[in-house]
Amino acid sequence: MRASAGLLLLVLAGAQCAVAAEMRSIDVVYDDGHYSLVSVAWFDAGLDETFDVFSTWDYSPQFSGAIVEARDLEPDEDGRPGYFIINKGCVLFFCRSMTRQGFVERQHNLELRAIADPAVSDFHHFEEHWAFTEEDGGTSVRYELSMVPDFWVPPAIGPYVIKRKLRKDGGRALDRMEALAQSLAESMGPPVD
Repeated sequence: MRASAGLLLLVLAGAQCAVAAEMRSIDVVYDDGHYSLVSVAWFDAGLDETFDVFSTWDYSPQFSGAIVEARDLEPDEDGRPGYFIINKGCVLFFCRSMTRQGFVERQHNLELRAIADPAVSDFHHFEEHWAFTEEDGGTSVRYELSMVPDFWVPPAIGPYVIKRKLRKDGGRALDRMEALAQSLAESMGPPVD
């Protein structure tokens, strides 16, 4: 019995010491068919590993059940890496699968920009930008999204509903991303001087 109580105390103490990914801010704006989103999240993980998680589309299905399929594609004729992703999600009563395919521009450990090709995507316009900085012993990621869907979205699904859904479900995805970044750091071992 003492061993069980000791183990329970150890687990509880470890859980209280663990630092979880944190959504620091999120803002969603809708204007005449155009959605914009800006968020800032903090991860208890190194810059290299966090950047690697975000820049590898093959990892994406591990973050969220909303990501049905994702993969890195060969570079285009300009040498830019490609990506492909299918999301499926429901907000209120509206459910939809959405496909995006495009290219990625990157500055290692600083920023990523993913731009979807409307010819092979379910969006007239879809552009994402991530900026990475070391902060508070971890990594801060500022995310900006600009999109115009090429499908009907019920008017009731406005910025408030989207923001609420992201706050509710996004925390689990952030925690999974953080855990993946931490496992990448562990697999690489300590830095060698």
